[in-house]
Amino acid sequence: MNPSRAGSHPPSIRELKGVGPQVAERLARLGITTIPDLLFHLPARYQDRTRSVPIGALRAGDSAVVQGEVLLTEIKFARRAMLLSRISDGTGSMTLRFYHFNARQKEQLARGARVRCFGDVRTNQGMPEMIHPEYRIVTDDDDYQHADHLTPIYPLTEGISQYQLRRLSQQALDWWQKNHSTISDLLPVDVVKSQQFPSLGETIQFVHRPPPDADVSLLESKRHPSQVRLAFEELLAQQLSLRRLRATAQQLSSRALTATGELTAPFLKALPFTPTRAQQRVMEEIAADLSKNHPMQRLVQGDVGSGKTLVAVHAALQAVEAGCQAAVMAPTEILAEQHLRNFERWLAPFGIVPEWLSGRQKSTERQRALQRIASGDARIVVGTHALFQEDVVFSELALVIIDEQHRFGVHQRLALRQKGQRDGESPHQLIMTATPIPRTLAMSVYADLDCSIIDELPPGRTPIETVVVSDSRRDQVVQRIRSACKDGRQVYWVCTLIEESEALQCRAAVDTAAQLQEALPDLRIALVHGRMKGADKDAVMKEFKSGERDVLVATTVIEVGVDVPNASLIVIENAERLGLAQLHQLRGRVGRGAAASVCVLMYHAPLSALARSRLAALRETNDGFEIARRDLELRGPGEVLGTRQTGLTQLRIAELGRDQWMLPNVANAAERVLNENSQLVAPLIERWIGHAIEYGKV
Repeated sequence: MNPSRAGSHPPSIRELKGVGPQVAERLARLGITTIPDLLFHLPARYQDRTRSVPIGALRAGDSAVVQGEVLLTEIKFARRAMLLSRISDGTGSMTLRFYHFNARQKEQLARGARVRCFGDVRTNQGMPEMIHPEYRIVTDDDDYQHADHLTPIYPLTEGISQYQLRRLSQQALDWWQKNHSTISDLLPVDVVKSQQFPSLGETIQFVHRPPPDADVSLLESKRHPSQVRLAFEELLAQQLSLRRLRATAQQLSSRALTATGELTAPFLKALPFTPTRAQQRVMEEIAADLSKNHPMQRLVQGDVGSGKTLVAVHAALQAVEAGCQAAVMAPTEILAEQHLRNFERWLAPFGIVPEWLSGRQKSTERQRALQRIASGDARIVVGTHALFQEDVVFSELALVIIDEQHRFGVHQRLALRQKGQRDGESPHQLIMTATPIPRTLAMSVYADLDCSIIDELPPGRTPIETVVVSDSRRDQVVQRIRSACKDGRQVYWVCTLIEESEALQCRAAVDTAAQLQEALPDLRIALVHGRMKGADKDAVMKEFKSGERDVLVATTVIEVGVDVPNASLIVIENAERLGLAQLHQLRGRVGRGAAASVCVLMYHAPLSALARSRLAALRETNDGFEIARRDLELRGPGEVLGTRQTGLTQLRIAELGRDQWMLPNVANAAERVLNENSQLVAPLIERWIGHAIEYGKV
C-alpha cells in the first residue's frame, strides 16, 4: 500500500541520503518505496525531549531527558553481565543499566564524563534508573539544542532504527517544502471547510513534527484535527474503493437463475413450520438478485438460531432449478458437516444428494467426488477450503454460498469465485454471518454488498438465562447438570484453554469427561473434540442428537452449527478466556426448543476488567446485535470483523472502532465526490489503497 501516490512517478526513496539497496528493501517492508510514502508513514506516538528534567524530580513511569556527570561505571556479573553507570546532576543521582554493551561504551561512560540521555524511568531499590537509554556524551564545545518539537516514534521493521526513520522523514519534509505542489490535497474544498480540517501541508508538518506545546494526550488518542483529517481521507478512500468494486461487479455478467418454483415451492410447503417474516423477506430479496444477469453480492446477517441455513438451502435450490450448481463453503469441518447434514435432511425428499468435499477425505472418496462435481452430477457441493483447490473443477457453478466469511482470507474467496467463471460469466455470491455488526459500521465495511438482516427468531424459542459463577462453585454446577438430566433434558459442557493448542484443549475435555462420569455415574457422558476422526465425531453427535447421551463434553468445536433442541443447559468453563462473539455463539447451542434454557459462564478468579465487562454483557442481553456493539467497544473492529473482513488491506491510520463517529460524514462525502469530483476517485484510492483493491474483487 502506497498512500502517497496521487500523481505519476513520485521520486524513489533511493534519492534520499543514506538509502542504498539494502535500506530500500527494508523500507519497502513498511510500504515505503517513494519519498511521499515517508510523509504518510505516520508516528505511532510521541516523546517530549524539548527540555531536560532534574534527576531529583524524576518519577517512575516518566519518559525524560536528563543530563549529569558520571560518578562510576562498572560491569556487574549476576545471572548475566551488565554495564551500570551512576550519574548525578546535583539534584539527585540515577543508574543507567545496559544488558547489551561493548568495551567502547565502558570507555565513553568513564568517571567524570558528562552525558545526556533519554529513556523510561523506573525505580530499583528506591533509586531511579533507565534501561538501555539513548545517550550522547556532552563536550565543552557542544552546541546541542533541545528538540524544538515532540519526538516522533515510528512503526519499525527489522534493520531500520528510529534514528534512521527520523532522519529520513526530515529529508522527506524538506523535499515537501520544495515540492509540495506535486502532492495534491485530494479532499474537496467544501469537505475541508465543512469538517474544519487543516490543509494537507499543515497536517503533514504537524503530525511529523508537533510543536512543544502540542496536546500530547490528544495526539496519543489520535484525535488531533490533523490526525482526524488523515483518518477521514483514508476512510473516504476505502468507501470509494468499495463503491467502485460494487460498480465493477454490476458490470459483470452472470447467468440469470430464474425461479421456476419447481423445487423451491414444494420445499417450502414440506417444512414442518412456517418461515419467519424476516426469512421470507430475505429469501425474496435473494430470489430477485439471482434472477438478474449480473452477479448477486449479498450479505445475510442473522443472529444465532435465526435460520440462515434455511435461506441458503432455498437459494441453492433456485440454482438447481436453473440447471446449475451451487457450492457451500464453511471455515471449519464441523460447521461444514453440520451444513451437509441439514442440506441432506431437507433435500432428501427431492432426490438431491449434496456432494461432500473436505481435506480429510480418503483418496478414492475424493476422486469420486471430483468426478461428480466435474460432470455436473453433483448439483450442490458442501465443503471447507478444499472446494477451491486446483484439482476441483465445476461443470456449471452459478452460486457460491460462504458462511462466516470473515474467517476466510481474501485469496481463498477469490479462488472460489474464479471456479465459477465460465464464458465470461461470474457466479452469484451469497455471504452469511452470525457475527452481526452495528449498522453504522456496516455502512463502511460492507459498502460493496447488498445487506439483508434476519432480525427475527423462529417462534417458540425461549430466552436463555445467563448466569456467571466462579469455578469454586463447580460442585453446585455439577448438581445442576444432574437436575437438568433428571428432567429429561440434555447438557453441553464446553472446555476452553488459554493456550492456542488443540492438543491441550482435547486433553482438558478428556479429563473433564472422566471427572463428570465419576461425579455422575448414572448419566451417559459423551466426548467430542477436534482431534477425533470425522466418523467418530459424527457417531457421538448422532447419539447426542438422538438422546442416547445425556451430557456432551466438548471443546469449542461446537461453537457453530450444532442443533439439539432438547439441550437446555450449557456450561462454559474458563469463560473469561473467550471473546464476546464466541461466547454468544456457544450460548446459542441451547434455547433451540421450547424448554427454558440456561447458560452457565464459569470463570476462574481473579477477573480482569475486560473479562468482567464481557461476562456482564452476556448476562444482560441475548441480542446478537447488542452483543456485537459491545464487542466492538471492548475489542475494536480488527478482532470483531477479522483483519481481512473488507477484502482490502488493513487501515493504516483510521480505526473503525475509534472513528466510526465520522462514518456517516464519510459516506456523504463519498457520494459528493462521486457526483461532483469524480476525477478525485482514482487518486484517492491509489494514495491509500493502491493495488489492494484488486484483492477486494471477491
